[in-house]
Amino acid sequence: MMHDIFGQDSSLTDTAALQDWNAVQLGVLSHAAATADHLGAVLTTAPEFALAHAIKGLSLLMLGRSELLPSARGALRDAKALYEGALPRERKYVDALENWLAGQPSQAIQRMEEVLDAFPQDTLAMKLSHGIRFIMGDPAGMRLSVERVLPSYDPDHAGRGYLLGCHSFALEETGEYERAANAGRQALWMAPDDAWGLHAVAHVHDMSGNAAAGLEWLHGREVAWAHCNNFRYHVWWHKALMHLDLGQMDEAIALYDTEVRKDKTDDYRDISNATSLLMRLELEGVDVGPRWEELANLCAARTEDGSLIFADLHYLLALTGHRKEDAHRLVQRIHADASAGGSEAKERMAAPGCAAADGLEAFGDANYKAAFENLSTARDTMLLAGGSHAQRDVFERITIDAGLRAGRLDEVETILDDRRVKRGGTEDNYALARRALIAQGRNSPDPRSVPAE
Repeated sequence: MMHDIFGQDSSLTDTAALQDWNAVQLGVLSHAAATADHLGAVLTTAPEFALAHAIKGLSLLMLGRSELLPSARGALRDAKALYEGALPRERKYVDALENWLAGQPSQAIQRMEEVLDAFPQDTLAMKLSHGIRFIMGDPAGMRLSVERVLPSYDPDHAGRGYLLGCHSFALEETGEYERAANAGRQALWMAPDDAWGLHAVAHVHDMSGNAAAGLEWLHGREVAWAHCNNFRYHVWWHKALMHLDLGQMDEAIALYDTEVRKDKTDDYRDISNATSLLMRLELEGVDVGPRWEELANLCAARTEDGSLIFADLHYLLALTGHRKEDAHRLVQRIHADASAGGSEAKERMAAPGCAAADGLEAFGDANYKAAFENLSTARDTMLLAGGSHAQRDVFERITIDAGLRAGRLDEVETILDDRRVKRGGTEDNYALARRALIAQGRNSPDPRSVPAE
C-alpha cells in the first residue's frame, strides 16, 4: 500500500501519479496556480483513481458557476464507476461530491468530518471542510473542525503549517484576534507558501483597524502569494483596503488597476474583490471613472446563474445604478429562487438574499430609506451569505451610509456600536468618519441634511 504526503493510505499504485497527487494536495492547501496541471496529470496517469475525479468535481463546485455543473456531474459519474476500487476514506470524498450536487453542501461537510473522525491527519479533508464552511458562512464550524484535529498533528507533519493557517483564519473570524495573529505567523514560518495563513493575519489588521501594521505585515512577503491562482488578487485587495483606510486613495486605485483587476475575469471571487473595492472608494467620495463599465458588462451576463448568493450580491454592486434593468432582473431571479427552494443555496437566496438584494437595488436608485430598511433586515442573517467579515463589510458600509442619507442617525449609531464590538472594541477610519457625520447631523436643524460621502 502506498502512502501520500500526509501519511494516508492511497489506492494509487504508480509512483509518478502519487507525486502528482501529493502536489495536488499541497496545491489545494497553498492555493497554487499549478494545482490543476497536477490534477490533470494524475487523471491521465491513473484514470482509475476515484479520489482525483471527486476532487475535480468538488473543485468545480467551489467555483460557483452553474455552467460547470455538467462537468461536475461528469466527474461524479467517473468517480462512482470506480467506487468499489476506492478505499473507504477515498469513497467519502465521492459521497461529498454527490451530496453537494444534490444541493446539500452541509452534507458534504459532514462527509469530510467523517473522514477526520477516522483520519484526523488527512489535511486535504480538513481544508475542504474549512473551505465549504467558508462558502456557507460557518466560522464557528471552521474553528471547531480545525481545533478537534490539532492535537493529532506532530510538529513535522507536512500539513501542520497549513492547518495553523486555517486555524488562524477561523480564530480571526470568531473574534480571537491576538491568537489568530500568532497562529498565522507560525503557519507562515512552517509553510512559507501558506497564502491563507498570511491573509488571515491581514484580516486581523483589518478587524483591529490597524492598516499601517497590515501594510507592514504584507510588505516583503509577496513570495507567499506570488505562486497563487486568482487568490493572489484577493491578497492585493487586502493591501488596497489598507491604503484606503489610511486615506491613500491613489495607491488603492493603482492596486486596483495593476493587481486586483490585473486579469479581467468574471470569476465571482475576482468580481467580489473589484466591486467591493470600487464601492468602498465611491462611498468615500472617490471618482472611480469608467471602471464600473467593465464589471457591469460581465455581471450582466451572470444574472441567471444563481449558484451563490455571495456572488449574486457582488454582481448587483456592479449593476445597481449602472445597469438598472439588469439589476432588477437579477433581484427578481433571487426572489424566484428563494420561492422555489429545494437546496441550501436557494435557502440563502431567501435569507439574507431577498432583503439584501432589495436594499442594494434601492441604494442604486437613491431610495435611501428603503435601502436602509431592507439592508438592516438582512444584517441578522448576512453571515449566511458566506465569505469573511472583511468581505461582507461592504454591505455593512452601504447599510450605514444609506441610514445616514435617510437621516436614521440613532439606528446607524447602534450599527456602528455593534460593528465596534465585533472588531474587539476598535474602530477603523471609516467608522470614525461616520460618527463625525452623526455628530454633525445632530447639530443640524434637519438630521436629513447629513452630507452624503
